[in-house]
Amino acid sequence: MSWFRSSPPKEPERFYLLPGQGGTSFRRKQRVMLTWSVIVGLLLSACLVALMLYLNKDHR
Repeated sequence: MSWFRSSPPKEPERFYLLPGQGGTSFRRKQRVMLTWSVIVGLLLSACLVALMLYLNKDHR
């Protein structure tokens, strides 16, 4: 019966890393990107806070 016949084992998919995509250089690149994204996020939120304070200020 064909129900119990197993298919031939498939070879697992392989992936190859180019230079700079793994190891210490990759971790260093990720740390730099995280640092810059936090800095940009803080600056953007400070600008939005300043804009909201200015728009909600009582203008007389």
